[in-house]
Amino acid sequence: MTTTQIIYWLELAGVAVFAITGALEASRRQMDVVGFVLIATFTGIGGGTVRDVITGATPVFWIRDPAWVVTCIGAAIFTYFTAHLVERRYVALIWLDALGLALFGVTGAAIGLNLGVAPLVAIILGMISATFGGMVRDVVCNEIPLILRPEIYISCALLGASIYVLGTAVLELPRGPVAIIAFFCAFLLRACAIKFKLSFPVYKARPGREY
Repeated sequence: MTTTQIIYWLELAGVAVFAITGALEASRRQMDVVGFVLIATFTGIGGGTVRDVITGATPVFWIRDPAWVVTCIGAAIFTYFTAHLVERRYVALIWLDALGLALFGVTGAAIGLNLGVAPLVAIILGMISATFGGMVRDVVCNEIPLILRPEIYISCALLGASIYVLGTAVLELPRGPVAIIAFFCAFLLRACAIKFKLSFPVYKARPGREY
């Protein structure tokens, strides 16, 4: 299996995972099956769509290959019939989102490098791929986006994308092992942030001033 094929299947797995998070959010909002499919599709392909539009890779990936949309629809329908089996759906959503975040941070950067962009731009594309679908899900469902909450979030995608780009584009190490390491580092950071409520220091307004 070539590196391109590996990235394809990892990206497809990420789409499926993010689509399930969208469907879980739809279940929490007690939507019908159409709502499930809509939110799951927005979430699954949102980040990659923004990435492709920015880089000019048009038509975007899910238009070139319908398998992406089919995956979102399948994930939505599967979740529609099984969500009631999950007692703590928001907890499941958070952890699946962490998995998708780590996957897309790496695959987004890899796709950027394949398009020939500079390493820094590839890292940014990884972060965009990893976060925009979740933002669309949360905004459409009237939730505070995870990216705006205190726990470390986008930095996890930054970490995964940076490790992949540094390892492959700068140090020229084998892509497969580097991708695995980058994914696990990103997921581990997000897992620690969820488990231990890790966050960066926030800005403190000075007394006596209006903001």
